[in-house]
Amino acid sequence: MSPAGETGTLSTPPRANASAPGAGKIESTPNSRGASVISENIGVLGVKKVGPWIQRDIEQVKECKADAMLQALLQRASSAPKTKQPELLQKCLKAVLPVCNGQTSTALVKSSDIQTALNEYVCPGVENHFYSPFIRATNIALACLEEIEVDGMRAPVPAVDMICQQNDMPMHQMHQTKKSIRKPDVVILPLNSACAPFQDEKGSKKGKQTGKQKSKQKDRQKNDEKDDEKNNEKDDGKHNENDDGQRQTRRKAHMDMNATAKPQNLPWKDVLACIEFKRKTKGIKAPPSSYTLTDYAPTKPEYLPVDHLRTANPAPAAPQTPATQTAIDTASQSSGLTAAQPSRGGSSSKRKATDTLESAAKKSKGNHDDKDADADAAVDADADADLDVTVQTGLYAAEMFAANLAANYLLNIIVVDDVAWIWYYDRQGIIQCSGINFIQDLPRFMVLLYALQRFDLHDWGRNKDFLPIEVEGKLCHEFRINDEKLGEVDLLLHTSHDERVTHYGLQGRATNVVPVTSEALTKKYGKFEDGMVAKIFWGEASRTSEPEILKKVEEIAKRHATVQGHVPELLWHHTFTNPTSAIREALDVPEPTTGSRVLYILVFRKLFPITQLHGKELFDVWRQCILCHVTLWKEGVYHRDVSPGNLMWYWRGDKRIGVLNDYDLSSLADDPGPRGNERTGTVPFMALDLLTKEGQRGEVKHLYRHDLESFMWCFAWISLRYKNGAPLPRRLRPLDEWATLDAVACGEKKYVFQGHMTASAPSGSGIDGVTWDFLVDSFLVLKKDADERYYLRLKRSSSSGEGQQPNAHDPEPDAFLSRFTSLEGWTKLSKLE
Repeated sequence: MSPAGETGTLSTPPRANASAPGAGKIESTPNSRGASVISENIGVLGVKKVGPWIQRDIEQVKECKADAMLQALLQRASSAPKTKQPELLQKCLKAVLPVCNGQTSTALVKSSDIQTALNEYVCPGVENHFYSPFIRATNIALACLEEIEVDGMRAPVPAVDMICQQNDMPMHQMHQTKKSIRKPDVVILPLNSACAPFQDEKGSKKGKQTGKQKSKQKDRQKNDEKDDEKNNEKDDGKHNENDDGQRQTRRKAHMDMNATAKPQNLPWKDVLACIEFKRKTKGIKAPPSSYTLTDYAPTKPEYLPVDHLRTANPAPAAPQTPATQTAIDTASQSSGLTAAQPSRGGSSSKRKATDTLESAAKKSKGNHDDKDADADAAVDADADADLDVTVQTGLYAAEMFAANLAANYLLNIIVVDDVAWIWYYDRQGIIQCSGINFIQDLPRFMVLLYALQRFDLHDWGRNKDFLPIEVEGKLCHEFRINDEKLGEVDLLLHTSHDERVTHYGLQGRATNVVPVTSEALTKKYGKFEDGMVAKIFWGEASRTSEPEILKKVEEIAKRHATVQGHVPELLWHHTFTNPTSAIREALDVPEPTTGSRVLYILVFRKLFPITQLHGKELFDVWRQCILCHVTLWKEGVYHRDVSPGNLMWYWRGDKRIGVLNDYDLSSLADDPGPRGNERTGTVPFMALDLLTKEGQRGEVKHLYRHDLESFMWCFAWISLRYKNGAPLPRRLRPLDEWATLDAVACGEKKYVFQGHMTASAPSGSGIDGVTWDFLVDSFLVLKKDADERYYLRLKRSSSSGEGQQPNAHDPEPDAFLSRFTSLEGWTKLSKLE
């Protein structure tokens, strides 16, 4: 195989689904184009190559007005969040005016210092010189806003005590076997988390400042020294007042010493929001002498543009690339919102953002050992700076989602010059509000801080139902709920376990699979020798739910031996009542319920992955899954997401029992039509018909033969990628390339693979002759079937003058399956020794 990019193959994901001119009707749910597509294969792709997929999610951002977003955030921070209070925004804008105009002070800070910091901010300079004045202005404002009371609003939350903290330092996180390194400019943290990196093991301060920082902080400390002394001399009073005073003193000390210093090794789980800066213009208009209540004034631009991401000019072709090659269209600098750097000619940010994917296959072919993960991740952090700021911040959101189990949503802020945009992320998609000029329209920025200061962790998007708890020195999550049949159900989710399967991305199902223990479920079912797992995911509300489909599957299993014992046993499940559409309705976003998602948790007995098996053992389990699948299809349950991750097994006595797993993308025969907004088929294993542009738009009806073809791709992938349950060295895994390509490019590669198989197995693969012969014969069957359908379409088209649906000729499931079961290799491999 030739490396990606050498044959003119596109190696970046396609654009969001949109009907092509003259496109046919929707025959199946269109496929997702964003990061959810590649999350399952992040261990192959690597976290430093996901930028283009994150970009596809960013391109689909929805918009709302700044005042609508502020009103929604205030509502969330109010004393009655479920009661509409349309007057909150105006009340709060009025209440913060004294802070904006330098008319308030506390025992520790003066609001007039906000103006001083903003005047410093507007002076010309390079980007990272603006972090400090912005942080100082924000933290002084928070200290002053803490004492502002507005009827209907909650008090600040001391347990969180948000503070603005400079970062601009590498932050690490593991995703499957890959390490990511990101460097957000500024972060919002709980005070305790902000202080932690600057304390030694005994909790003493260990902040270390540069000479310039020390000089500035010394001046500020002198101005506040008298106030600090007065505060320290106050009577302790009540216990809670004493605690609050100590907290404020600690906060002030951190503001002066370390809020503008660079912390080491901040954990992503502590980050409440990221603030990313870009400096586009040299001069910014100075703050006005005073602020008054005004209507919202649209910024220029009102919204951060993403159209340039869709219409970016192709990157220049490499000298050795044929002139006819189609270039890759990914993140560009056309917005002017990438990191300010001198031009480097051919090494443009546009090319860097695209080449990461194009070179993935080339790197995988070389002797590139996994020990280089740290070096790869380090390059990743620098490469992020060349991405468009919207993509860069999206990557931070993906890290935050990955660090927090079942997070409901996230907030980030993008600051370009004197304008801030709030970006809201959840599993339905992304929303950005119109810009807020925090220099000229400071009251609205103050209202934003006022609302966020009153957020508890749940308001920040953390899931309050999953409580972090330490068990034997490892982080776990506890979940308890009253069940109508079982009473209280207790789940202990072992979220630090090595076998945990996590998600990386912004939207979609975001499936996590976690080992779980439960006294209530053990009492009902007894103890499973291999344990249990919990599957936590965001399913589309419009789809038939997985528990409903499994109920239908269970009924079929009672009538068919090929299904009984070969499907997952659902032990318990719960559906949360928090649809993602609610915020979109509040923000007046168009089509708020399209693609709305709800959170599910399902508990199953633990199963083993099919990738542990090899040779005849692999074939036996794989064959059992095929027989289960065809029975379910004939009975009206269409799986539609066959991949190695969904082919499992367990022991029954001394026999391995294959299990066809994962039905959250399945459908039923009596469904009226395609369900849901997008689905996420696993690209490397999808049928070639579905890896066309038409197939990705949902214009190709998903048929039984497509799923059976997926089984064949799975068998080839496992046989050529693993040996005795362990992955082969990278240089011997050519099919890894499929996981680095978009759907259409992957289809082209697979088409070449299918048409150019050799008589003998690839050198070093370890695959036995019988298995290889079976694979060759199976793909010949698929190729012959595809050729027959192609010629039939041509013949019908020439006689009728009209094109034919590629699915017009579709055999019955049993008839199509028999083309494979009749192969000599099927018979040989079916005989276990």
